[in-house]
Amino acid sequence: MNQRARSILAALALLSVGAPAAFAQAGGYTPPRATDGKPDLQGFWTNTSLTSLERSAQFKELAIPAEQAQKLEAGRAAADARSGLPTDPKSGAPKAGQDVGGYNSFYVDAGTQYATINGEKRSSWIVDPPNGKIPYTPEGRKKFDDGLYFVRNTFDGPETRPMAERCLVGFGSTGGPPMINVMYNNTYQFVQTKDYVLINVEMNHDARIIPLGAANMDVYQWLGRSKGHWDGDTLVVETTNFNPGESLRTFFSASYLLSPDGKVTERFSRVSDTEILYEFTVDDPKLFSQKWRAQMVFNRSPKPAYEYACHEGNHALPGILAGARLNDTQGVKNYADESE
Repeated sequence: MNQRARSILAALALLSVGAPAAFAQAGGYTPPRATDGKPDLQGFWTNTSLTSLERSAQFKELAIPAEQAQKLEAGRAAADARSGLPTDPKSGAPKAGQDVGGYNSFYVDAGTQYATINGEKRSSWIVDPPNGKIPYTPEGRKKFDDGLYFVRNTFDGPETRPMAERCLVGFGSTGGPPMINVMYNNTYQFVQTKDYVLINVEMNHDARIIPLGAANMDVYQWLGRSKGHWDGDTLVVETTNFNPGESLRTFFSASYLLSPDGKVTERFSRVSDTEILYEFTVDDPKLFSQKWRAQMVFNRSPKPAYEYACHEGNHALPGILAGARLNDTQGVKNYADESE
C-alpha cells in the first residue's frame, strides 16, 4: 500500500466506529450500525473459495449436490495437508532446462470449501445466464482473445505488459469491480463514514474510495469511477468509466473484458455477523449478449490484510524485457506463433 492510501485509510478509520444494532434486516438478522445509522460493513473480509466466477465442466447446475461437494472438499483438504509436508530430500534438483513451474503450493491459499449461498454449495458465482458462463458476443469474444494475445505476447516495453505484471492493479480482477477471488491474498478491509466507503484490497494494494451521493463521474480510473448510495440496508455501488488500458481483466484467473462504456452495479448486504452477501451485475452491450449477474459471499476474515509487496525487490519485469532484448539479438521470436 502506498503512503497516500495509508493516509486515507487512517483518516477514514478515525471517522467511523461501530454502534449498537437498530433495525432488522430481511431474514430476521439485525446488522450492527455505524454512527450514521447505516449497516456497519467495516472490518476484514475474505472471498477465499473453491467457487470460481464461471462454472467448470464438472458441474451441471448452480447448486453442487451435497455428496459431490463433500467429496471434492475432502480431496482438496487432503491435498492441502500433503502440500504442508517437508520436501523429500532425496528428490533431487530439477534437471537443467526443465520447467520447474510457477507458484508452488506454499503460496496458494484458495481454501478448501465451496461457497454456501442460500443453503447451497455454489459451482459458480455467475447465476445468470443459467449456464454460469460469461455471455460474450462473437465480436466480444474476439476482442477478448485478441487483447489477451497482445498483452501476453508483446514485449516492446513495460507499457505493453499486463497491468498486474506492472504492479498497477491486482490480477484476476481482485480489485474489481467486480471483485473476484484468486489463488491467494483474498482479504479486503472495509472502512466507512457517512460520506465514503473505502475498500482496501490485499491483492496488489488497490484502494477503492467510493463517494456516497453525488460524485464527478467524468474520470477514467484503473478500477473505473465508482459512486455509492444506500438502498435500505444494502450498499449499492455503480461503476463506469473504466480505463481502456485496464479493461482486460485476466491474469491466471477471472477471464473477462470490459469496455470503457461498461457498467458494473454491486450490492453489499450484511446478512450475518460473519457474512456479507455480494451481488453484482455487468452491463456492457458492446461485448456481451446480455447483462450477466453473480452472487458471492464475503466471510469475516480471521486475519488482517497484509501488504502485497509487488514492486519492492521484484525483478520480474526487468528480467522479462531483458530476455526479450536478448531474443531480439539472437533473432528469436518474443511471442507465440499463432500457427502453433
